[in-house]
Amino acid sequence: MHKILIVYFSRHGSVARMAEQVSLGVDSNPACEAVVRCLPTVALSTEPAEQAVPKSGVPYASLSDLETCSGLIVGSPGYFGNMSAAVKYFFDQTSALWLSGGLIGKPGGVFTATSSMHGGQETVLTSMILPLLHHGMLVTGIPYSEPALNQTRSGATPYGASHVAGQSGQALSDHERSACKALGRRIADLACKLA
Repeated sequence: MHKILIVYFSRHGSVARMAEQVSLGVDSNPACEAVVRCLPTVALSTEPAEQAVPKSGVPYASLSDLETCSGLIVGSPGYFGNMSAAVKYFFDQTSALWLSGGLIGKPGGVFTATSSMHGGQETVLTSMILPLLHHGMLVTGIPYSEPALNQTRSGATPYGASHVAGQSGQALSDHERSACKALGRRIADLACKLA
């Protein structure tokens, strides 16, 4: 069974809802299992901001999750056209894994949610792709053969799945859900082919 790690940070729930859809895409491949992990908020001081284990819900991601995965899908809300500090902080802790080459040759992908259509979705996705490239991962997006990319009036990009959450955190559109599932399915299928 290939474990596909889905790591995300979600402040208001939109990225968490996307992670659920991505995991459905991963789990559609019978040879793969979605392993969903979230990230805690980054502390403003040197003291930990969160408990080591959340009181409820999705467990926090650990570096050992990265070491054992067959593929990686990372999600973050967009902040000024960039990934969240929580996701950046998580990547910043992966130097030992980079030195060992632990992610080289594994498939990777990304997803995001922003509050507006022009909230920098593609630059947020690109910001998360850069660490994956430095780790030697085989980064993939969503091809235009996926109908959602040509039909959407909200999120979904070739760089990865995206969602326009609006100011009140609106539900994912049908096209956005399709794009999330397509991304998960694509990474799962690639992990099987690469194995």
